[in-house]
Amino acid sequence: MAYKTLLTVLTDNGVAGTTLAHAATLAEANEAHLDVLCLGVDRSQAGYYYAGANAMILQETIARATEEAETLAAFAREHLDARDGRWGVEAGVAQLADITRHVAARARFSDLVVVPQPYGKDRGAELEPVVEGALFEGQTPVLVVPDDADLVAQPKRIVLAWNESAEALNAVRASLPLLQAADIVHVVIIDPPTHGPNRSDPGGMLSQYLARHGVKSQIDVLSKVMPRVSDILVRHVGDVEADLIVMGAYGHSRFREAILGGATRNMLEHSPVPVFMAH
Repeated sequence: MAYKTLLTVLTDNGVAGTTLAHAATLAEANEAHLDVLCLGVDRSQAGYYYAGANAMILQETIARATEEAETLAAFAREHLDARDGRWGVEAGVAQLADITRHVAARARFSDLVVVPQPYGKDRGAELEPVVEGALFEGQTPVLVVPDDADLVAQPKRIVLAWNESAEALNAVRASLPLLQAADIVHVVIIDPPTHGPNRSDPGGMLSQYLARHGVKSQIDVLSKVMPRVSDILVRHVGDVEADLIVMGAYGHSRFREAILGGATRNMLEHSPVPVFMAH
């Protein structure tokens, strides 16, 4: 498998530059086509009328969202014109409640979706449903990029969070092109179970699977010495100087229910390096 179609979704001028630069760098490294979806977000609530409101207010809201989308599209074209590679830019308007549908429709025909961190200072409410639409409804792996993450076309050191879940295994399979090109993959297992078929060799079967795909890996078994699993992973990223985290995204159909207060949300909020996730 190779990443031949990448998608990135821009909704906020404040984080568009970092996200677009990462997506373009990754597309060029993989000789892939990059699709850029620029969405102006209509935050009005459909179905509600306010006292004295009329169609002009609705039209003004849509016009403002359209202008935001066109501004983002112009920025994306200017940025990509100065680079090598194949790309396309599309501008559109979506209501806040309908963003997931728009993103999912395009993510379904992409190999990887590059998005900004949905949590943190000055983050818009639309960033959560963008990730949700790609990951859960589009069933496409995502690469979540922190604002200050270094541009790395091919990560050399990767931390792979492993807990034997179906989500973690899906993340492994989806990230194989990145894992195969890395110098080393640290398979991190936190407090492995003391009972079960793999108790004497935690991560052994995964290590064998990776080796047959040409991935150079080592098993790092860690104790849960901190309250949150995400804190342990973030610290280990620093210890091994990793460029990327690979992990499963856990939860149900809704993104808020899936990660609120969980390891996935904490990683998205605090990771200093890009996070590759699949569900």
